[in-house]
Amino acid sequence: MAPVSPKARRPGPLPAEAVRVSEKLRDRIGGCQPLGSVSFRVLERVFPFWRLPRVTRLYFVSQQCRIVAPMSAESQPGADAPTGLTSLSPSRASDYKRCPQLFKFSAIDRIKTPPTVYQARGTTAHLALERLYELPTVERTPERLADLFREAWQETKHRDYPELFEDIDSERAWGIESLAILSNYFAVEDPTRIEPLSRELDMTQAVGDMTIRGILDRMEETPDGLVITDYKTGKAPPERFAMSAFFALKIYALLIRIREGRTPDALRLIYLTGPTVLQVPVNDTQLDAMERQLEALWAAINRSIETDYFPTRTGVLCDWCSYRDICPAFADGNGSSV
Repeated sequence: MAPVSPKARRPGPLPAEAVRVSEKLRDRIGGCQPLGSVSFRVLERVFPFWRLPRVTRLYFVSQQCRIVAPMSAESQPGADAPTGLTSLSPSRASDYKRCPQLFKFSAIDRIKTPPTVYQARGTTAHLALERLYELPTVERTPERLADLFREAWQETKHRDYPELFEDIDSERAWGIESLAILSNYFAVEDPTRIEPLSRELDMTQAVGDMTIRGILDRMEETPDGLVITDYKTGKAPPERFAMSAFFALKIYALLIRIREGRTPDALRLIYLTGPTVLQVPVNDTQLDAMERQLEALWAAINRSIETDYFPTRTGVLCDWCSYRDICPAFADGNGSSV
């Protein structure tokens, strides 16, 4: 189904809140230009754009709404424009493959998005699972994992998610659901029989002209050989998207080969909602291809930065994108595909 353009969604005159924000922006203008051609990171420094109601955000990104935003040296053409990246993470590489405009919002403009309950669950579950393997094998029980999750949440919620829940009842409901999902872990693995070689391994590795940075969830020796494992608190993708889910893990496998001089034998994705385990073999031929793909991706990203051309790539995942409300594809109603 084609997206409905902001023009079609408009209920009438500019909302009062949008008028107030517009006036606040104009009060801070030095030089100015239409919002349609100004970097969103400039706007976000002036006003917490993502906190606006959806209809107000749509007014701001619509080509028909001539809100103006302040210019800065970094937003003026030719003024200290970035010429390339210094590093790339597997997740950001995945973003560019999925949609160059998504990559721009997150990695170049660095537009902050409000945290979600799903991000909070993933962060807390990863920390709990990492700490589970710090315990003696006899203590790696469902009850202890639940305690580790509660402890991890108390550490992270005030620092990273202070305003995530409106009230204690909402937080409690989230916690109950999260613990139920986390308990699924014991249906797919017996942690008393696993001794990871690495947990939450911070990797920074040169790959040709690139520097790849990321954190590897887990790596262990198994009867199948050396296996890289990644935890996901969501559910497994449909079969037609399953192989693309291994893109980031293949990058980590390449980094391990470069660092350790050994090629991993398999990649595993553990989806706790379900639960489901996906595993694929990996070999040198695949990793050679991944290295070439990374080099091409790196070159494409730097061309996009030099030309300031980050086309949108619309699809079914757009409904879950944090930047949908400010994406040109939906502001104009005619996103391009590449």
